[in-house]
Amino acid sequence: MNPIAYLRDTLSELKQVRWPSRDETAKLTVIVIAISLLVGAYIGALDLTFTKSLSLIFK
Repeated sequence: MNPIAYLRDTLSELKQVRWPSRDETAKLTVIVIAISLLVGAYIGALDLTFTKSLSLIFK
């Protein structure tokens, strides 16, 4: 496949993509940030729990 045909096919595919609106992008960004914070807090709590447990065992 030559590069010109590849670029032409790529552009035609990109024209078919349904891009999210500004509102959808903002909502999904907030969801991703919220889930990331929740997962980070959960992992931080697990880390704190395991650290405290191990410090009690090996004290």
